[in-house]
Amino acid sequence: MKALLIDDERLARNELRRLLESFPDIEVGDEAVNAEQAREKISALKPDLLFLDVQMPGESGMDLLASLEPPVPQVIFTTAFDEFAVKAFELNALDYLLKPVDPARLASAIDRLKEKSGAAPAATEAPAPLLESDKVFVREGDRCWFVEVRNIRLLESEGNYTRVHFDDAQPQLFRSLIAMEARLNSRMFFRANRRQIINLSWIEKIEPWFSGGLLVELKGGVKVELSRRQAQEFRERMSL
Repeated sequence: MKALLIDDERLARNELRRLLESFPDIEVGDEAVNAEQAREKISALKPDLLFLDVQMPGESGMDLLASLEPPVPQVIFTTAFDEFAVKAFELNALDYLLKPVDPARLASAIDRLKEKSGAAPAATEAPAPLLESDKVFVREGDRCWFVEVRNIRLLESEGNYTRVHFDDAQPQLFRSLIAMEARLNSRMFFRANRRQIINLSWIEKIEPWFSGGLLVELKGGVKVELSRRQAQEFRERMSL
């Protein structure tokens, strides 16, 4: 699978080359330092994959991607700026990686690429739990958000879907609550019952509830019941 690295920073290209040495299926065919040079090399190399910076002299990476004629290679953005993520996914980017590129996130992006191309994903370690300051891309239909994990106050199971509550939004994602829980940091999030996971930092008030359970009120007024079993675990975990 041929890749083209497009970034005006030589050190960033070198670091990405080094990280890609761990993926023998990815062959770095060439490099470009701006959009004009990238177009020439895309035409000559016909790469399967672009690693594309956003901020470059002249045209941005977004401008370049929007201008490409089909067939367009798969694109993984690599940038120090998180504010362009929603636009990147609107342009059908495969992934959006923040610099310095995390090896686990790079492995996840390449696995997604292999899934799309029909190749078996490489065996990699499970992604590290999300940190409070991390941002995650959330999409429902035509609407997109780039959300700090600390702002997610509640996740609710709806069959094979999960409804995620943050700010004034409650999008429904096609992922099970179990799959979502696997990415969450257990120091930040707590399984309240079979259907709901709460962000501990959003707890406003707690009171006793039926049959030894607890009733938790989150900031904003949402109330969540902790089953008796989960209430006991909560007490043990949160007590001095």
